[in-house]
Amino acid sequence: MRTAVVVALAAGAAVLAGCGGGTRQDAGEAKQTYQMAVAGAFAPRQAVARPTRMALRVRNTGTATVPNVAVTVDSFSYTSNFPELAANKRPIWVIERGPGDIPTRPVESQEVSPPGNGQTAYVNTWALGPLAVGQTRTFVWALTPVKPGIHRVNFAVSAGLAGNAKAELSSGAAVRGHFVVAIAGEPPTTHVDPNTGQVVLGTYPPTP
Repeated sequence: MRTAVVVALAAGAAVLAGCGGGTRQDAGEAKQTYQMAVAGAFAPRQAVARPTRMALRVRNTGTATVPNVAVTVDSFSYTSNFPELAANKRPIWVIERGPGDIPTRPVESQEVSPPGNGQTAYVNTWALGPLAVGQTRTFVWALTPVKPGIHRVNFAVSAGLAGNAKAELSSGAAVRGHFVVAIAGEPPTTHVDPNTGQVVLGTYPPTP
C-alpha cells in the first residue's frame, strides 16, 4: 500500500505542551535554531482492528548537533461530547508501542503494549535524544485503528523539549506536516493461502 506525507510550509515553531513543576523545564537548553528535515509514511487506507505503523524519519541537515530531537502528534485521539464520560478523550488509534527501544526488564516478564523509551512528560510528545549533523532518527508508532472515518494526523518536530531549541526547514519554515487517513469500519476479508501459508485478501476458495 503506497503511503504519502504532506509537509506543511507554515511559519512558526512547534509548541510542545507540557506539565510539571519544580525546576525550570528550559534549564540548560540553549536558545538556538537547528535545520532539520522530515519524511514519513502512514497507510492512507486502513481498517478497524487491523494493526498499522506510522513512521517519521527526521534528519539533521544543519551544522550543529540537535540537543534532543522530538516529535509531537496531536491527532491519535479526539474529543467526544457524549454525556457522562469519565474521560472525553477517546482514541482514533490505540498506541500499541511508541518510538524508542523497549527497556530491558530485570526479571522475566510479559508486558502488554510496551511504550518504548521515547516517551516524555510532555503531552503527545516523544523524544529520542541528541541527533548529530547528517544523522537520521526514525520515530515509529505501532497502532491499531479503532474509529472509522477520514482523519487528519498532524505532527511537528522540535530540537528540544523546553522550547528554546527550535527546528526549521531549509526554507525557514517549521518542521511539521500531516497525513490524511481513511479508516474503514470493517476489516477486509482475508484467508490463509494453503499453498504458501500467507494471509491474503479475499475468501477461500477464491471466487472464480
